[in-house]
Amino acid sequence: MERAGAAVIFSSRRTSADPTGYQQTATRMLELVQQQPGYLGMDSVRDADGFGITVSWWTSIEAAGLWKQQAEHLQAQQLGRDVWYEHYELRVCTVVREEFFPARQS
Repeated sequence: MERAGAAVIFSSRRTSADPTGYQQTATRMLELVQQQPGYLGMDSVRDADGFGITVSWWTSIEAAGLWKQQAEHLQAQQLGRDVWYEHYELRVCTVVREEFFPARQS
């Protein structure tokens, strides 16, 4: 498995507006990001009050930056600002260390 060189942490609070459009766009963004060079994976959670955190893992900060500029992703970002998010924060980080603990096998 290729090691992460960068992480993008996106924390947000959703509005109640357009849940169907949000879900459709989220599904499409997942399809697209999986095709993006340098993408390694994602972890995401959202609570019942609409607060969520998504961490995407990348081979480099440069690879993550190219995703930010992808055309359909740019449209989704604008819809997020206009419709789907009360607020959000984005942090781009360099991964300085990774550790893995394998699950115990029964």
